[in-house]
Parts: sequence; structure tokens; C-alpha cells
Amino acid sequence: MRNLTLKQLRAVARIAESGTVTAAAARLNLSASAVSITLKQLENDLGIKLFERTDQGFRPTLAGREVIMAEAQISAILSELSEVTGAIRGGQRGQVTLGVVSTAKYFAPFMLRAFETLHPQITINLKVGNRQEILTQLADFTLDMALIGRPPQEIDVEQQEIGPHPHVVIAAPTHPLARKKSVAAARLSDEVFLVREPGSGTRALAERILSEIGAVPRPGMEISSNETIKQAVMAGLGISLLSYHTVAHEIEEGRLTILNVEGTPVIRKWHVVRNKKKYLLPSAAALWNFVTAQGASFLPAMKSSRVKQQRG
Repeated sequence: MRNLTLKQLRAVARIAESGTVTAAAARLNLSASAVSITLKQLENDLGIKLFERTDQGFRPTLAGREVIMAEAQISAILSELSEVTGAIRGGQRGQVTLGVVSTAKYFAPFMLRAFETLHPQITINLKVGNRQEILTQLADFTLDMALIGRPPQEIDVEQQEIGPHPHVVIAAPTHPLARKKSVAAARLSDEVFLVREPGSGTRALAERILSEIGAVPRPGMEISSNETIKQAVMAGLGISLLSYHTVAHEIEEGRLTILNVEGTPVIRKWHVVRNKKKYLLPSAAALWNFVTAQGASFLPAMKSSRVKQQRG
């Protein structure tokens, strides 16, 4: 371990990403033989195999995945060092990587546009994914911070509440329940319910909310995006429970309607979070401060007297 080099770690990471030594060598501007020797040397030094050689390419072992994680953290630290020195020399130039769960993409761009107006020399890298994808990137230091609903328990994070996050049951305007002034939660048991894919925070939250209000609808299709769920609901394939911030535009235009289900809307909270082990550089700190201070002003407000604060 004493002779371990960043060159060796990068070789392992590039092999894992590309699946072959040849492709990794091309990315590193080295010969394939040089990369092979580097890998063999590192495996000998560590006394353990870092890859399984399969028909589909090089697949990292458990030890290999640990080496890849170490490379990511070291690269992040070096990147931070570069930005710190640049910030010392010139002030507020820099880059920030913000992750947002897919539901937040409906308001986050407007917030970021306002931030960039104030800080034109700071570049924002925006990454959108489901909850599990965002949490994985928080854990491996890919993200400076993230906009999510429920803060994670599995990662030690710094968190700040931004504002309310209402969730509603939606249907096509022609749905029979759309004409009801009040819909008992038990009535949803007769309906086909469209859900997001496993790993989605939207799905997990919908399951918890439906359980809380006593609704057990029939499971329908699993759909991997909120946009497709909206289209499916408009087509009459079922109903769904989604963030109001996801459907505000379609509600305004009359393409979707909110069902007056007892116990809804349910109000959760938006949060901005960051890995406590992630050092915030000046540019990232500027975005953090902006989001915590002004983020709530970019959340679409529900135009309904039925919005009430719910616990949870």
C-alpha cells in the first residue's frame, strides 16, 4: 500500500467504467499493455484480485469496488483543492454539482436561473435521478448537495428545510370521481393505481401516504417517469398520487384534475441536503445559502382552500 499511486487507482476506475483494458487505455492515453501491467502490479501489491474476467468484460470484485470508491473520493478532494486555490486567487469562480430528484426538476431550473443571474461566474452541473440514484451520488461525493423530499437516514447529512411539498391524487378530468365533492379513501380500492419504479422516492412516499389514509388501490403499471405517469392518467389508464409540483401545469390547463380524496392533499417538505463529509467550497456555499434563503419562493403554490398541514 505504501507504493500505491493515483495512476493505479485511475486505471482501475477507467477499466471498471469501460469494461475493457483497451478502452480504458484509450481514455488514459496509454497503451493497453501499460494499463495491464499497472493493474497486475496493483493486484500483486494488494494481494487480491480487483476484477473478474467475464465474457461481458471486466467486472470489479468487492475489493475492486473499494478501490474505485477510493479513487472517486481522492479525485473529488483534488478537484476541491484546485477550486480552493482558484477561489483564493480570484474569488467566486467555480462549479457546483446539484442533484435533484425527478419531482424537483419542475421548479429547480427557475431557482438556478435566479442564482446564475446573481453569480454568473459559477457553473451549475445539474443531475436528475430517482431518490436512490441521488442518494448514491451523495454518498460517493459526486454531488455537492441535493434537493429531495425526506432526508436520508443512511447517510450523515447536513439538511435544511426549504418549503411545503403537497401530494395529491390525480385523474383524467373525465374520470367519474372527478365530479365528486368528497371521495372516501376506501373508494380508491376500486381504482387502478399507476406507480413509479422501485427505488423511486415518489413511489415510496405514495405507498406510505395511501397506507396512512387507509386506501388500498389495485396496483397498475410501474412507470419510470412522472411525465409518462401523467400521460397515462390523462389517457384514462388509471389514477396516481404525485407531487402537486409535478402536475401544477396540467392542473392549470385542465388536462388533469385533483380528486377530493379524504385526507389529501398531504403536505410533506422539500429539503436541501449535503454529505457532512463533503467540504463546501465558496461557490457551493453560495448556492447552499441561496437555496435555503430563497428556495421556497420558487415552489408552485396550490390554489386550494383544502391544503392543510399534515404530520409526517
